[in-house]
Amino acid sequence: MSLSHADATWFAEQVESMTANIEKAVLGKRHVVRLALTCMISGGHLLLEDFPGTGKTMLARALANTIESSHARIQFTPDLLPSDVTGVTVYDQHRGTFEFHRGPIFHHLVLADEINRASPKTQSALLEVMEEGHVTVDGVTHAVPIPFMVIATQNPIEQAGTYRLPEAQLDRFLMKTSVGYPDAASTEELLMDSAVRDRASLIRPVTTGATISRLAELADTVYVDRAVVRYVREIAEASRDAEHVKLGLSARGCLAFIRVAKTWAAAAGRGHVIPHDIKLLAEPVLCHRVLLGAEAAFSGISVAEVVDELMGSVRPPEDRSFVSA
Repeated sequence: MSLSHADATWFAEQVESMTANIEKAVLGKRHVVRLALTCMISGGHLLLEDFPGTGKTMLARALANTIESSHARIQFTPDLLPSDVTGVTVYDQHRGTFEFHRGPIFHHLVLADEINRASPKTQSALLEVMEEGHVTVDGVTHAVPIPFMVIATQNPIEQAGTYRLPEAQLDRFLMKTSVGYPDAASTEELLMDSAVRDRASLIRPVTTGATISRLAELADTVYVDRAVVRYVREIAEASRDAEHVKLGLSARGCLAFIRVAKTWAAAAGRGHVIPHDIKLLAEPVLCHRVLLGAEAAFSGISVAEVVDELMGSVRPPEDRSFVSA
């Protein structure tokens, strides 16, 4: 079953409504906002890495407030324990039974602020829930609500007292992006409204968790031509053989490519994926999955440069209509 024109139009209208709502708090960052929404609808998790004060937390909170569902914020610190994230089993003396007290991870949207400041043991507490959608404590499995999304932030500058996320955990983030500094017009508008201390708190819900689930179902029906699938496969193979690359795109990364491309196409009002969708989403999907060798790091070569060179070396499919079957 392919995405109908009516469903594609409704999909695009819903995404546009949420985008406009979030832009009230995050000025001049339409592309980043669309990436965050694409990640949520695709059922994935988002890693925001940027300088302090660029609006990483603001974006996460604005997204949470846009959806009429529960959300929580976890401030990651070196002394944070896994049980502070997942919850803990407590013995009730009056009833004579053990009761599970749910942690902040049991919300639809969870903001893991400065995730690289917590110990690897605490970071790993997120692995199961991000991949499987449930938490196991004392041998008992507890499901998290649906939809569920983790937005993690980290500061790339201040590395003292931090713990680098391992590659296995980075791969569990569907996309990685940065907010960046606002443009001149957005900066001036922000300064003119300096009396507003918390712009995210002004955001009111415009949709529900049920609508997000419906959008996710519709995104799965978007048509992907075999030529586009082959294009993604060739990108993955080229990344593994590319110069300066130690670890290329995995099969899970290829699946991530297809998932986000379907959602991106539907958000544009299309029922099919085009090669331009793949090229546009290459950086947020690839950059945290491609691991450079030591020589490249010492030479000052960035992952973004390698990804740009990689996308330029793989020819996209041509002379195809890419219309739904």
